[in-house]
Amino acid sequence: MTDSVETPEPQPRGEGAGGGGGTGRRGKRAKRGPLGRLALFYRQVVAELRKVVWPSRRQLSTYTTAVIVFVIVVICILTVLDWGFSRAVEYVFG
Repeated sequence: MTDSVETPEPQPRGEGAGGGGGTGRRGKRAKRGPLGRLALFYRQVVAELRKVVWPSRRQLSTYTTAVIVFVIVVICILTVLDWGFSRAVEYVFG
């Protein structure tokens, strides 16, 4: 019985994606100056921001309300815990 999985032929050095022959993307990227890299970064940021699905005004207000309520609840819990621990420390240490 033979396996049905085919293994790719090894490519000589300098060809393909991992060869590093200088003709791939790595060669272009190495030749860019600081302003070129900054411009590339800016273009990539703008491209990613175009992919974002922005929430509607209603969703935004719902999310904001949920976050504010959660923060208030956590503040209340921490206040009660702080008060309780301070009372316990006063009781133990006088």
